[in-house]
Amino acid sequence: MNLRTLLILVAAGFAALPLRAIAARSSPEVHPPQRRAAAVALAEQIAKILPVAPLPGDMVSPFAPPDFDKPDPAELQAALLAAQRSAASGAVQKKSVSIAAGDRETLEKLAAQIQPSGAMQMRGIQRLLINGKAFEVGTRFTATYNNLDYELELSAIDRTTFTLRYRGEEITRPIKTVR
Repeated sequence: MNLRTLLILVAAGFAALPLRAIAARSSPEVHPPQRRAAAVALAEQIAKILPVAPLPGDMVSPFAPPDFDKPDPAELQAALLAAQRSAASGAVQKKSVSIAAGDRETLEKLAAQIQPSGAMQMRGIQRLLINGKAFEVGTRFTATYNNLDYELELSAIDRTTFTLRYRGEEITRPIKTVR
């Protein structure tokens, strides 16, 4: 062995000394099971899903209170008085003032007013055609009945039927195609 090779080996050995010292001081990445047990127990305690207390059955939803879209009784009374006055004065005016029915009856009356002209599928999405406009599932629109506006949602479209939703009630109607 010549001197040059010997010097290179000695220099490489001295260069490796700090790496050996660092490796000797480092700890393993995965700790032994006894040391991990405390961390696992804490993680299980944090991740535990506690059961949610049930809501009272008589709790009213603030987002859809009952009778929200029904007319105010004072307005109904005023309309009845106005109708009686006009009838008494000789001016016969026929205006029906009625108390709104339940959600199901209201939905049935509103659905009867909607007459789609057909259905089509474009780009894999089914659409309902009403008055020349195409509506997709999830579309919300307003329908009027007895001078009151109601918000309906188009919840499903089939080849021959469509489904409307109003306040948790659903009704499926046929699509009568116009040719």
